[in-house]
Amino acid sequence: MTTDYEQFIVNIKRKTGIDLALYKEAQMKRRLTSLYEKRGFKSFSEFFKGIERDQKLLNEFLDRMTINVSEFYRNGKRWEVLQNKILPRLLQNNKRLKIWSAACSTGEEPYSLAMVLSNYLPLSQISILATDIDENAIAKAKAGVYPERSIVEVPANIKTKYFEQNGAFFKVKDEIKRTVTFKKHNLLKDTYDSNFDLIVCRNVMIYFTEEAKDKIYQSFSHALHSGGVLFVGSTEQIFNPARYSFDIEDTFFYRKM
Repeated sequence: MTTDYEQFIVNIKRKTGIDLALYKEAQMKRRLTSLYEKRGFKSFSEFFKGIERDQKLLNEFLDRMTINVSEFYRNGKRWEVLQNKILPRLLQNNKRLKIWSAACSTGEEPYSLAMVLSNYLPLSQISILATDIDENAIAKAKAGVYPERSIVEVPANIKTKYFEQNGAFFKVKDEIKRTVTFKKHNLLKDTYDSNFDLIVCRNVMIYFTEEAKDKIYQSFSHALHSGGVLFVGSTEQIFNPARYSFDIEDTFFYRKM
């Protein structure tokens, strides 16, 4: 017999193309149950009926499902490694790097990438693709307005150069915004572009099943050219990198063989 949650997975996949079965069940179930209870529903089937009727509730479901927790220069030491070790090597061969910030959430990560790259290149030569499954997150990313807590890790000189303060909020300057192109993309379903020099995908794999992770890492490997780098989050070490044709270049940085 199909459980209430299993039927919900089927319904959501039919409606949105998102396969919740590829996300860790206990974690996802807990998160979505707290949302539907807060909205006055008593079951996943009731909740889905609500989603069918109400676009706002669908957006809220997508928001909760993807959990947009991000900040600029998150885990600052890794960004130093990117700036001082990874980028200089990549830039030796090519000054026009092809870069993808995958599952970019509300934009802190691709904008951080542009700011780090600006140490080496004029902004006119920087072009970053940033994608996420959540259109709400992408809309926030395009607006580029953040609370102070999002920028605590940003070096002081970068903060002064690339942000405008407006009351309690900080706005990314247009010259940085112009370096990033935002698009909707589902890592588990959509096709991947190829020949990337650098793919950054941090703090999202923790939500996926082992099967889904395997599929995504294979896809990332195919999307990188030889010598390209995958930069992952600080809880997302790849335990068998050779399986995906990766070498460890530094902690949380994997070079395509």
